Amino acid sequence: QAQMVESGGGTVQAGGSLRLSCAYSESIYGDYCLGWFRRAPGKERDWVASVDNYGATDLADSVKGRATISRGRTENTLDLQIQDLQYSDSAMYYCAAGSATNWSPRNSPRRYEYWGRGTQVTVSS
Repeated sequence: QAQMVESGGGTVQAGGSLRLSCAYSESIYGDYCLGWFRRAPGKERDWVASVDNYGATDLADSVKGRATISRGRTENTLDLQIQDLQYSDSAMYYCAAGSATNWSPRNSPRRYEYWGRGTQVTVSS
């Protein structure tokens, strides 16, 4: 069973930045699309960013210009860096992986078969 584990969450002041990291098992390798989602209390799970198996990245409008998704410096890791954090960025953040044979859109949770348990990000004043 593939595993994904997020880290790097915490409480950050508005305007600050943070880097989330996701470590995933070796079975998630090669032709997988990797993504980040977030869910604020009482809201739907929203797509944040993704990187496909060719390395192409995509960002939600809510974080475009402030966020970067990248394969981590360490093997089998995925990073998400967000700058100029806003109160609306407060949420539980999840990393996810979807196989290349899954043709659902990259911004849809249906695209991803494997999920981490999440890491909480809270933006404070």
